[in-house]
Amino acid sequence: MFPFRTFLRAGVFARVLAVASLVPGLAAAQAQLDRVIVTGTREPQPLARSAADVVVIDADTIRNATADSVEDLLRIEAGIQIARNGGPGQTSGYFVRGASTSGTVVLIDGVVVGSASLGQASFDALTLDQIDHIEVLRGPASSLYGANAVGGVIQIFTRRGIGAARATAHLAGGNYRSYLGNAGISGSQDGFDYAAMVGREASGGVSAIRPNDRFGNYNPDDDGYGRNFGNLKLGYTPAAGHRIGVNVVASALNSQYDGAEFNPPDYLPDPAPDFRTHLRSSIVAIDYNGVISPLWTTTVQGSQNIDDSKSGGTVMSELKTRREQLLWQNAIQFDADQQLMLAYEYLREQVSGNVFTDEPRRNNNGFVAGYAGRFGAAGLQASVRFDDNSVYGNNTTGSLGATWQATPQFKLRALAGTTFRAPTFNDLFYPGYGVATIKPEEGRSIEFGALWQSGATSASATVYRNDVDDMIGYDPDPNGTNCPPGYFGCAGNVARARLQGATFAFGQQWGGWDVSATVDLLDATDRDTGQRLPRRAAHQETLAVNYTHDAWTLGASAIGVGSRPDGGVTLGGYGLLNFLAYWRFAPQWRLEAKLLNALDKDVEPMRDYQGLGLQAWIGVRFDGKGF
Repeated sequence: MFPFRTFLRAGVFARVLAVASLVPGLAAAQAQLDRVIVTGTREPQPLARSAADVVVIDADTIRNATADSVEDLLRIEAGIQIARNGGPGQTSGYFVRGASTSGTVVLIDGVVVGSASLGQASFDALTLDQIDHIEVLRGPASSLYGANAVGGVIQIFTRRGIGAARATAHLAGGNYRSYLGNAGISGSQDGFDYAAMVGREASGGVSAIRPNDRFGNYNPDDDGYGRNFGNLKLGYTPAAGHRIGVNVVASALNSQYDGAEFNPPDYLPDPAPDFRTHLRSSIVAIDYNGVISPLWTTTVQGSQNIDDSKSGGTVMSELKTRREQLLWQNAIQFDADQQLMLAYEYLREQVSGNVFTDEPRRNNNGFVAGYAGRFGAAGLQASVRFDDNSVYGNNTTGSLGATWQATPQFKLRALAGTTFRAPTFNDLFYPGYGVATIKPEEGRSIEFGALWQSGATSASATVYRNDVDDMIGYDPDPNGTNCPPGYFGCAGNVARARLQGATFAFGQQWGGWDVSATVDLLDATDRDTGQRLPRRAAHQETLAVNYTHDAWTLGASAIGVGSRPDGGVTLGGYGLLNFLAYWRFAPQWRLEAKLLNALDKDVEPMRDYQGLGLQAWIGVRFDGKGF
């Protein structure tokens, strides 16, 4: 059952009428239904034709949001929940439609990113100022993107140079000894395009762990972070319809966190050491995009993604994961309404460091076919994928979707598909935990959606259900029958899960006013025990009011998060209220002020962890194209 009764008792409608959101310009973004997206089918198509549940966070929304990180930006969208181990710079978990963090594929400019050992991506490689737009596909996507696309896909696109040279700069500071600064340049000329940015951000933070935590890891020192980042995107167009590109994204994160060492002779937890994480991430990609003929377009991309992590106190654990990828994708355009997509993907993953006894690796060959067709008011989309993996064997997944444009304003859609999540290297090989014979998760998903768009008014609704078999998790193995000898517990296929819910979005513009709202209802349960899955809130809501007049933009924003089970207890719900003010004192210059968590709420995002209190930011931004 969807948690509608809980939703009503929680007073969601009252909060929706009383607060304002994180998303200036959402209504405008939703109004652009003719916008071309790529994530829904892997090939460009108008958003209005998508059978998949795809939302776009555009450049203006990113630039004008109160969010100060990619995670905070994503959580404003219905169907996405974020749980972070403390303040900024700490590890985050993200749940798309209730799927586990490793059940969502994250791409940056088409490259799959993240740690192969943990099975999840860190968003620390990018700052918001580097991003052009983000496409989020909510729902089954394994038939397009392979393993781990159980909840969906998050695809981040960095800026590309277009037209005359454009310089940008952003400098801001706030309490908690927080600051950020970056500068960039982009443009194109004589067939060449370029975009580059460098910057740094840092914060003194707070103690990641709350006092009196259950494991005795509390250390009252502040757990801050510092991050250097940069990216370079170059392209050359020797002839119309043909582009060769090079893309480099790199970051270096140094963060503190609270933990414990268990040293002899008593092996009691000792939180005294200064626990740190040093994470170096890089992406290097070379690609070619070409229009071979009016019928045939092709894309070839080769890339390497490296995550190099060192973490610990007096003893540092070292983990380095390397992903090498090759993509060859082709689109056959029979006419304006009929397209066939064929793709081959090769992925090689390898882990090294002092944690594993050897250097485990695996290779995957993926073959994908997709179809998108339109027949008057009706549309049809289908895809199938075959994966051949050197460790966990073969998997075939598929999806089938349909749309119906009932009126110029009203669209209905439906989508069904199968999914699977591959075990991580930690699940397979981590000493004292991994089990090499663990099976992938498998799932079946179905959803129905409706979209209304009339002028400056938009509304959408989606209901979905995803049943997952052989869920991977921790097996305590109390009888000593499932884990290898000497293990006190291990990774295992421990449960069957049901993820079902509904998402709603609304946007309205008139004059200088922009109002938007989202509601996310989620019922994520273990079908064997009937218990809710940890760290998933039963409901989450955002609602917004922003007003622009002449050189001023004023906004108030809020997010409400329901209760979540975590670590054997139920964490209470919470709400965050934010304010922003922008003053364009010159065509290319803007003063900015933000007040985040304005009511200074004590938030426990995960059990025993704490987030930041009231944050005040003031800054200045320059944009050569103007505001």
